[in-house]
Amino acid sequence: MSATPISQVAASDLTTLRDALGKGIISELEFRGEHTLVLTLEALPKALALCKKTLNYEMLLDISSLDHFGEDPRFEVVYELASLDDTRHLRLKAKVSEDEAVPTAIHLWAAADWHEREIWDMMGIPFSDHPNLKRILMWEGYPFFPLRKDFPLAGRPTDMPDVAFTGVAPLEGGPFVTAPGADTVAKREPHARHQE
Repeated sequence: MSATPISQVAASDLTTLRDALGKGIISELEFRGEHTLVLTLEALPKALALCKKTLNYEMLLDISSLDHFGEDPRFEVVYELASLDDTRHLRLKAKVSEDEAVPTAIHLWAAADWHEREIWDMMGIPFSDHPNLKRILMWEGYPFFPLRKDFPLAGRPTDMPDVAFTGVAPLEGGPFVTAPGADTVAKREPHARHQE
């Protein structure tokens, strides 16, 4: 008996999602057997619930976020889902404006708790209905979001020298540079100094 390739198993799930979400799906991508659905933010909660309750994606592997600084919507959240037997993987993405909140997924996967808190802490994307949305790495009251592209690589000064490092950051003067005000995403990304 041969195993069904991941791309074929996920393809049947895509049909179910297409039928249920309709225009909530902005685009679909397939690369080397990995499937990605780009969704509207409004369709995201329904898609996540369908994946967990109907399609049996028992594992939430990760939730990550992207900062498309200079674009609108600025942010994007990315969900990596898998079946317990590891035969099916699915990626869901949704763009998020600076003034929007992403509905929490804690009621579907308990693992969403720390992922959502980390995204709030590092990127500043809030999650509505999260029962404990507070910082997980930085201290409460810290006014910045360190993974945003407009956060300087050298860091920011702090009034709490016993809590935070205030010296020159290790990357300053190092092999990488960034251009936060550049006109394209590619030019804003950190890159090797010799490529300036």
